[in-house]
Order: sequence, then structure tokens, then C-alpha cells
Amino acid sequence: MQFFNKNPMIAGIESARNALVFIAMSMSVMTAFAQTPAPAPTGDGAISVNEWLTRMHEASMKKRSYIGTLVQSSRDGMSSARIWHACDGTSQIERIESLTGAPRSSIRKDDKLVTFMPEMKLVRMEKREGLGAGASFTELLKPGANQIPDFYTVKSLGAERIAGLDAEVVQLNPRDGFRYGYRIWTERKNALVLKLQTLDASGAVLEQAAFSELQMDAPVKMDKLKSMMKPADGWRVEQADVIKTTASAEGWNLKTAVPGFKSVSCHKRGVASSSTADDTVQWVFSDGLATVSLFLEAFDKARHTQEGLASSGATHSLFRRMNEYFLTAVGEVPPQTLRNFASALERKK
Repeated sequence: MQFFNKNPMIAGIESARNALVFIAMSMSVMTAFAQTPAPAPTGDGAISVNEWLTRMHEASMKKRSYIGTLVQSSRDGMSSARIWHACDGTSQIERIESLTGAPRSSIRKDDKLVTFMPEMKLVRMEKREGLGAGASFTELLKPGANQIPDFYTVKSLGAERIAGLDAEVVQLNPRDGFRYGYRIWTERKNALVLKLQTLDASGAVLEQAAFSELQMDAPVKMDKLKSMMKPADGWRVEQADVIKTTASAEGWNLKTAVPGFKSVSCHKRGVASSSTADDTVQWVFSDGLATVSLFLEAFDKARHTQEGLASSGATHSLFRRMNEYFLTAVGEVPPQTLRNFASALERKK
């Protein structure tokens, strides 16, 4: 659930502090669980993970339109955004407008993302295909094509009301210390995720995203949202080019795998409006729920002055120099998971 930032050094910090970024990450998880009918629990409240995966895959073909206000909170603060989501059965589009902090809005249509920053009169355009957002996340949840049951258990926690709607509550608990747990509230009738919490090993909430109000089957027009993707006259446009590649082709390898995490994509980034080359590589790993991004770029002593760990909410970032290269590892995972990735990463000779 990570993505390219103009400066990968601070991608993890910005992803937790910026409301739009956090919501995009949260909505990737929410999309995977959206419209998943709650399975019946057994006597002790346990639920078959495979049953959840089957229902998730089936639900990925169902789309709904809605308007809502999503509130994100963690120990580092609170932010909120307004969301307009529309679909026509084959394509979907979503507008997210920040209600806190600097004015900012983004519109995503399938794999295209346009971000508007009014104070700078700047528009940033990029493609998100294969970078762990929405569709890629859902693809990981195909029954029989993942290892989620090996690393998570699922338990029903009953029912609650969220944003005035009846919801089923389910908790996913990790089987080891390499990933966090999740507590998920799904609307009982339509099974849209209403609330999502990320939990540490003790069950404490690290981060939360929840709808404070939600209008289902809202009259959201796709054409109207699509027309808003065009920049206004006088705005500066940055076009980010994302090129598919492989870690091996870029000269990188993992000596040992981190349990449960598989490579799902590898891209290089370039900014068309910039005169300088940018050979930053983003290598993405996922266990089907949690995602880790490894940003690899040439070492620059003027920019890469920080090494060690940083955290904000559930997002951790690890910064480390690797001879003439610099690594930024980012993920909503425990710090030790990032250390394992960093220790296993090697430059091929």
C-alpha cells in the first residue's frame, strides 16, 4: 500500500502524516474487504480464513457508489477527508478531498491518479498500476494463490453500529511478529468496510480509519468526476512515469526471504517535467494484507543525511546507506520486519 513519492527518503513519513495518502492506503485494504458478506462464526467465534478469501475474491467484482467522510487517527494526530466513489461495473473512479491540513485533493480512475495542490498551483499525475493499490491488492486475495491462512487467523467479535449502520466486527490476528493485526467493521447489509484498525502485538490500536458518515448508493456521476481530472489553465503539471522492471534486472536480490512476504512488483520512477534523471527503484512485497516497499537509489550526501528508524502511527520507515546506494524501507509492519528486509538485501555483482 505504498507508492512513489517525489522524494522517497520521506515517503513513509508523508504517508502517515498526509490525510490523502493515509486514506489511499486504508482504502486499498477497505477495497479488498468491501462487499464481503460476513461468514457465520463457529461456536468459539473462529472463522475460516479460506472462506473469507473466497468471499473477498467474489466481492471484488461487485462495485458500489457512495459518498462519505473518512476520519484517520493515531497517536500522532487526526485528519479527515471527503470521498466520492462511483463505478459503472467495469471501471471505477474516486475523488478524495482533504478536510484538514493543507488543501489537497486527488482523483483516481482505475490506475490513473491526479493530485491537486492549490497552494502551489501544482498538479501531479501518475500511474498506480502494480504499486500495491486497489486492484493489485484484490488480486493477491485469490483463493489458493496466497498464504494468508498461514500467517493470520480470523475471529468474529460480534456486531456494533458505525456511522449509524449495523456492522459485523472481525479481527485478523498475525501468527508471528512480522506483521500487525487488523480489526474490521463491515456493514451488515452491503458489507462495505466502515472502520479499520491496525493493531500491535498487544492488541493496542496503532492507527484507525473510520467513516463518520456514509451515504450508500449515492448519485455520484462518473463523467463529472472524470471532467475534474483536467488541470486548470496556469497550473504546473508534473507527469510521473512509472516503468515496470525486475529487481534482478536492476541488480538487487534478497539473500533470504522474510516469512510470508512475496515480491509483487518492481518499478522505476521518472518525472517527465524534470531535466534530471531519476533511477529510483521501488520493490514491493506483500503477504496479501501488509505491504513493504523498498526504495533504492544512488546515495546523495546532500539529501541522505538520516539513517535509522522513523515511525508515525502504524507506518515505519528504515533509512540505511548501502555503499554507493541508499535504502528507504517503508511499511505498516513492525520495525523488525524492515530490519530483516534490509539485512537480506544485497547488490548483485
